[in-house]
Amino acid sequence: MDEKQKIPGERLASIEEYLPGENTFEDDDVIRATTIGNINLDSTERLASINSQTQITVPKVGDIIIGVVEANLPSMIAIMIKYVNGKKVVADLECVCVTRHLRKKNIALAQDVVKAEIISHINGTIHASIDSQEFGVLFTKCRKCFGTVVKMRDAVKCKDCTWIDDRKLSSDFGKSEFLNQN
Repeated sequence: MDEKQKIPGERLASIEEYLPGENTFEDDDVIRATTIGNINLDSTERLASINSQTQITVPKVGDIIIGVVEANLPSMIAIMIKYVNGKKVVADLECVCVTRHLRKKNIALAQDVVKAEIISHINGTIHASIDSQEFGVLFTKCRKCFGTVVKMRDAVKCKDCTWIDDRKLSSDFGKSEFLNQN
């Protein structure tokens, strides 16, 4: 790869030298690329930016994401991001969501569709939160028979086998526009 070509997450400059420009983000004291492209260090404006043919959308702090749970660990879940602020994402980006402080046995299971808010970018990792009432599981299946479930207060019940399971449900559970999209 050319010295001027950078990939997402690669170091471009220090914030002491430049400010983050187009297609970049600030990670502690370093400016990093958000997309593949050629670096442009503008010494008059003191901006570090990337000139890119393709745009990879890296969600910013405060963005609302919808994604699929890829891994369920005891203290966090990993979410494959599918939508950022309602727009489909073409890149395979993941974020982590710490869940150890939530008082539920099953926050979300693998393959559940969840809604979360991006809260930070630390050490090249995107961090999200599902703490608010509007965030949590949007769509899930029964963990026993993979049947259709219905909401029961703060749990889900399978229509087929009547299994009841605890989840951190979004206030939009089962009625989100996401279910009508591809």
